[in-house]
Amino acid sequence: MIGVDLAKSVFQLHGATMTGHVKFRKKLSRQQFRKFKTDHPSASVVMEACGSAHYWAREMTHLGHEVKLIAPQYVRPFVKRQKNDVADAEAIVIAAQRPEMRFVEPKCEDQQARAVLFRARERLVHQRTELVNALRAVLYEFGKIVPQGIRHLKRIDAMPEDPSSSLPMLVCEECRDLMAQIAEKTARIVAKTKKVKELAEQTVMARRLQTMPGVGPMTALAIEAFAPDMKIFRRGRDFSAWLGLVPRQHSSGGKERLGRISKAGQTDIRRLLIIGAMSRLNWMGRRSIPEGSWLAEMLSRKPRMLVAIALANKMARALWAMLTNNEGYRDPTFAKAAGA
Repeated sequence: MIGVDLAKSVFQLHGATMTGHVKFRKKLSRQQFRKFKTDHPSASVVMEACGSAHYWAREMTHLGHEVKLIAPQYVRPFVKRQKNDVADAEAIVIAAQRPEMRFVEPKCEDQQARAVLFRARERLVHQRTELVNALRAVLYEFGKIVPQGIRHLKRIDAMPEDPSSSLPMLVCEECRDLMAQIAEKTARIVAKTKKVKELAEQTVMARRLQTMPGVGPMTALAIEAFAPDMKIFRRGRDFSAWLGLVPRQHSSGGKERLGRISKAGQTDIRRLLIIGAMSRLNWMGRRSIPEGSWLAEMLSRKPRMLVAIALANKMARALWAMLTNNEGYRDPTFAKAAGA
C-alpha cells in the first residue's frame, strides 16, 4: 500500500506492507511521481480526497493501480505529533488499513465537468448578490431604503433617473455602474441556467430525477455531479445521512439525545432538496397536498421549516430508491391506493 500526500509540485510517498511494515519513503516531483508509478508494479494507492485527487485517481487507475480516496477528516486523527508531508503520507496509509474505514468514490471527467458548470453558476449568483447588497448599502447611506431581493432592481434603476431625486451626481453614476454590472451577471446566469437545463435533458438519470415534485434541472445536475453511485449506500436512509439530513447525535449511556440536522454531508444537494421541499409547502404547493396525508398532518402541528427538512429527508430516500431501481417517481398516496 502506498500513501500519497498530494501537492502542486512535490509529492510525498509512504510505502508499507498490508501489515504496516514500512518499505520506503520518497519525496518526488510531479514528473518523477508519474514515472515512478508507471514503472512500479500494481499496488494499492491511497490519497486524501483533496484538490486534484480525482484526476490522479483516474491516472493511477489507467496505470493498473487500485486507488482509494479518504476524506481528510478521517486521516487527521492518525497524524502523529507534528504535522508535515511525511507524517501526512504515513497517516493516510494507517487510516486506509483500518477495516472500518470509509472511502470516497473517485469521480469521472464528466462528473467533474458538470460540477464545474454548477459551481460557475453558483459563483455568479453570489457575485450578483454581493453587487445588489453593495447597491442597497449605497442608497441606504442617502436615506433610500430598498428591501432585499432581486425583484426590487427595477425600483432601484429608476432612482438615479428621477428628476426629483436628491442623490448626488457621483452617487447616481456609481448606481448606474453597479446596475450595469448586475445586468452583466444576470445575463451570464441566464446563459448558465439554460446550459444546465439542456444537460438535464440529455441523460436518462436526470430526466428520471425530475419526475419527482420539487426536483428541477439544477437539483438533477447537482446529484449527477456530486453524488456517488447509489449502490454504495445500503438503503435510502444511508444516502440521507450522507447528505446531512439526519439529526446530530450527542448520545451517551444508552440515552439518545438528538439535535438539529448534522449538515455533515454534501451541501449543494442538501440545500437544493430543502428548497424543493419548501416549494411544495408554499401557498401554491399546498393545494396538491391530500388531506389526511403525512405531510398535511405534519403541517398542522409543526413549523414549516421543520416539515421542509423532514420532507427533504423523505425526498432523498425516494431518490435513492428511484436510482437503484431505475424507475420514475411514484406518489406514495396513489401508490398506496393502487396497492389497496
